[in-house]
Amino acid sequence: MLARGLGRRLPALARLGAPAHTSSAALFDATVSAKDDRVTDAGAALPGATPLRSWHFSRGFASDALAGTASGTAAVPATTQALKNISNEITYDFHTHDRITPGDPTKKAFTYLVLTGGRFIYASALRVLALKVILSMSASRDVLAMASLEVDIASIEPGSTVTVKWRGKPVFVRHRTEHDIQLANSTPMNELRDPEEDSVRVQNPEWLVVVGVCTHLGCVPLPNAGDYGGWFCPCHGSHYDISGRIRKGPAPYNLEVPEYKFTEETKLLIG
Repeated sequence: MLARGLGRRLPALARLGAPAHTSSAALFDATVSAKDDRVTDAGAALPGATPLRSWHFSRGFASDALAGTASGTAAVPATTQALKNISNEITYDFHTHDRITPGDPTKKAFTYLVLTGGRFIYASALRVLALKVILSMSASRDVLAMASLEVDIASIEPGSTVTVKWRGKPVFVRHRTEHDIQLANSTPMNELRDPEEDSVRVQNPEWLVVVGVCTHLGCVPLPNAGDYGGWFCPCHGSHYDISGRIRKGPAPYNLEVPEYKFTEETKLLIG
């Protein structure tokens, strides 16, 4: 323990300058000389007694006076003297290292208030952040406005087709005649590439609503054209019948039927 304590004082010894060392040594010599006179007198009274060495110790600071230098001896570093002459009188001054108990019992209420307030602020910030992330994932107003489309079908004559725009895509609304309905229902399923009953594709037999995008490469077919009186895609020659089902050409599937409903007798809501 003593060697460890002296090791901690080595940096302090290295920082001692020449003037400080000289003044400390002078003070030490004066003190030691006074003590040596008394020790010499006491030692001389005993025959064969060896003169005793006198030491001066300073508490808490590493200096020449800490380890002491015997009067009449050559100048030796203080740490060397301390290691050679171990003494229990070398103590460490703890007055600069007082242990302060953490926290002040009289300020517990203030401490709890600060901690609780900080946690409340953090929780509020996380809540706002979560709401912003969730709201950013939802659709904006303009997108919601385009999500549905109301169509007035009162002016559409039987046998004609009207094209409207829904979500950036064309939608065909066809007012079918009785002949169109009979033709669509009389088609054998074994002649269809993508078999589907006409009754499954319509809610009202008089009205057919399909997305006007060819299922081959996304072209827009022409209405009231083709070999089957439905739609014809001039890009690659796909033919659709009066129910929007593929009958001939490279298209693999029927025209898509979007979600729609009749809000009134003459109002159609798509989407």
